Amino acid sequence: MALNPVPTGSTVDAVLDQLQSEITGGGWKVGERLPGELHLAGELGVSRPAVREAIRALTHIGVLEVRRGDGTYVRSRVDPRPMLNGVARSTLIDVFEVQLAYDVQAARLAARRRTDADLARLEGLLAARGAAADDREFGEADARFHLGVVEAGKNPLLVEAYRYFDGRLGEAMAALRADCAVPEATQEAHGAVLAAVAARDPEAAERAARAIIEPTLAVLDSLVGPDSAEEAPR
Repeated sequence: MALNPVPTGSTVDAVLDQLQSEITGGGWKVGERLPGELHLAGELGVSRPAVREAIRALTHIGVLEVRRGDGTYVRSRVDPRPMLNGVARSTLIDVFEVQLAYDVQAARLAARRRTDADLARLEGLLAARGAAADDREFGEADARFHLGVVEAGKNPLLVEAYRYFDGRLGEAMAALRADCAVPEATQEAHGAVLAAVAARDPEAAERAARAIIEPTLAVLDSLVGPDSAEEAPR
């Protein structure tokens, strides 16, 4: 066993990575019992709750098996996280394909129908997006900005459809921000939508909306690949 102390301030993911690396490398064999949480916490220089959360996560994805009253055993040496990331990204593709369809039309309508009050509200929503403190808050703030553009378009049916979609979009944006392999659209790119809406320029608004979503879709497609996208649960 070759565990190293986890750097101060690291998350549970750092503990998980070390445990998975030890398992994948054969330090613990399939069917072998892991040392207890107290021992692992001492080796890694972390708290027992951090070890417990990492074990729970590895158990959830089938790498470990917790036998009540007996201990934790290695169930599989395979690290399934790359595959699971591919599945998660393929479901994100669904969300962003729908968002592209909604946002392009919404931006064009907003550029034609917005009021001064709409512009003031959108400026506030964009500022809140930029000030978000964590992934979840960012996802919610981003979704509120996009919904604000839809509401500025004054199409009641599109507004209701987008409100139904809004929660899933927020979750997707939080997941996207946590996935360092997929770049998120910048604050400036969202500002370009606002500027086009302010200028009452539907064509520019459409281009700006596309510029936010299409690059993300292209990266997701390249990361997932055709096999993962076809096999992912819908």
